[in-house]
Amino acid sequence: MTIETSSVGLAADDAARWSARAGVVIREPAGLGEAHAVIGLLAEIWGRPETPMITVEFLRALTKAGNYVACAFDGDRLIGVCVGFHEEPAARTLHSHIAGVAPGLTGRGVGMALKLHQRAWALARGVTAVEWTFDPLVGRNAYFNIVKLGALPVEYLPNFYGAMHDAINLGDDTDRLLARWELLSPRVVAACAGTPYERPIGGRSSRRVTTPADIEALRVSDAAAAVAWRRRVRDELEPLMASGGRVVDFDRELGYLIELV
Repeated sequence: MTIETSSVGLAADDAARWSARAGVVIREPAGLGEAHAVIGLLAEIWGRPETPMITVEFLRALTKAGNYVACAFDGDRLIGVCVGFHEEPAARTLHSHIAGVAPGLTGRGVGMALKLHQRAWALARGVTAVEWTFDPLVGRNAYFNIVKLGALPVEYLPNFYGAMHDAINLGDDTDRLLARWELLSPRVVAACAGTPYERPIGGRSSRRVTTPADIEALRVSDAAAAVAWRRRVRDELEPLMASGGRVVDFDRELGYLIELV
C-alpha cells in the first residue's frame, strides 16, 4: 500500500499537537542511562522491580534493530514510554508491546501523545497498522483504545500471558483482546484529528457485553468478584467474536457493542 505524503504529514501534525497539549517531548532514549530509566519507569508502573517487563539489554537491541522505542519527557523527567516491534515482513504491521505513564498523571494526555507519535512514526516507515493487547475488563483502557484512538478488537485471547506476578495482574487470568489500529481508516483519522466519528448504522443485530466499573479496585476489595467478572466476560465475549461478531464500540456504562453476523 502506498502512503500519500500528505497522510504522513497530517499524522505528524496530529502527534505534535497532542505532545504540546500534554506538555511533553517524545523521542528515543538517548544512551544507556535513559534506557535504564525506561526499565525503572516500567517497574514503577507495574510494581515488579525484581522481574522487569523487559531488560535493558533487550531494549537496546530493539532500538538498534530499528523497532519502536519512544519516551515522553516533561523537561528532564521521564513520564511515559511505549515499546513496539515489527511483525513478520508481509504484514506491514507494528506490534505495540508495552506502554505506560507514570502514576498520578492520568488524564493529562501523555498516553494519547505517545500513541499518536507511534502512528506518525509507523506511517513514515510505510507501516499502516499497529496491534496490541489489552485487558477486556479494564474499561478505561477499552474506552481509550476504541473510542479515543479508533482501534478495534479483532480477537479474544484467553489467559494469553499465563500467570503474571505484578501489582496489576496478580491473582487473575491474563485474558486479552487483540486490538488492531488501521492507521489510515476513516475512524482512526477522525479520532486522531479530535473530530467525532459517526459510525455507519447497519441492519445487523447487536449485543452488549458489560464490564465492571473499576476492575482494578475490585481486585483489591473483592478478589472473588473480580474472578467472577473475568469468567462472565470471557463466556460472553469470546464465543461472540469467535463466531464472527465484530466489536464496533465501547461505552463506559454499557460495555462492548458487538455486531453479529
